Amino acid sequence: MSAQDVRFVLVSRKTRLQELIERFNTWPQAKFYLEHNQVDAQDYLQEHDHYQRQLLEAEKVLKLLGRFQLLERSFLPNYQFSHNDILVVVGQDGLVANTLKYLEGQPVIAINPDPSRWDGKLLPFEMAELSSVVRKILDCKADSKSITFAEATTNDGQRMLAVNDIFIGPQSHTSARYRIEWNGRAELQSSSGIIVSTGFGSSGWFQSVVAGALAVSGLHKHSLQGGFAWNERRLQFSVREPFPSQNTGVELVFGAIEGQTKLYLESHMPEHGVIFSDGIETDYLPFNAGTIVSVGVADKQGQLIC
Repeated sequence: MSAQDVRFVLVSRKTRLQELIERFNTWPQAKFYLEHNQVDAQDYLQEHDHYQRQLLEAEKVLKLLGRFQLLERSFLPNYQFSHNDILVVVGQDGLVANTLKYLEGQPVIAINPDPSRWDGKLLPFEMAELSSVVRKILDCKADSKSITFAEATTNDGQRMLAVNDIFIGPQSHTSARYRIEWNGRAELQSSSGIIVSTGFGSSGWFQSVVAGALAVSGLHKHSLQGGFAWNERRLQFSVREPFPSQNTGVELVFGAIEGQTKLYLESHMPEHGVIFSDGIETDYLPFNAGTIVSVGVADKQGQLIC
């Protein structure tokens, strides 16, 4: 692959400082708000300045190698990616997941901008390694991991992809009512919602479910502690806080979705039901009465350079 044939797309996010300025219009007003609440404003400044320096360094490296485009996170859903694009994501983990779902298998280099601040389980590289990693990709010598996505499809044709997990349930802290069907079995349920996790996301939200179940049961080990492989063509679903009653069951609360099998959910809620992915609650599909959603392994996969 020649550098002349590719475009490097550098994906960034807004810092906490930038988000505060958007909220309060100016930095002095935002700083007053922080200090009034006994928060160290200097930490926000240091984080912002360091992140901007990292972006400038990445831009400098990539412009020397070929065509370049800087892309802020909020523009991802509407951006037209090329098959010859190479994506460079300057973390955190959530930005990597958010970027992958809008791609069609283009390679992603995930950079941890500040290892002292972020653990970065999905960020294998630091900025000093960027040039060598890009050259390996151009020479077709870079290793990558395939990442399995989850896909939710509603009976009115709407579709949602997830890199980490899909949540189906109530919009707020209330109970969801629905019919669940899996592996030829079905029951009515009342719960605080269902999480469907990919292997990529199985070390995140899903682990809190496993940890809670082990603590309640008094057990110490489970085969899914630590999650499962990113490239496994399967998903794992878990029902949160299922409530047993005369009309609702608690039998179908945990299981795997593999191959072409699906998990089906039919909403019995008149309003406030939602489906969202990867923790982005504002970007949701309605899950209200009359909606049937099927969740399964997506055909599309991501590619993360490792």
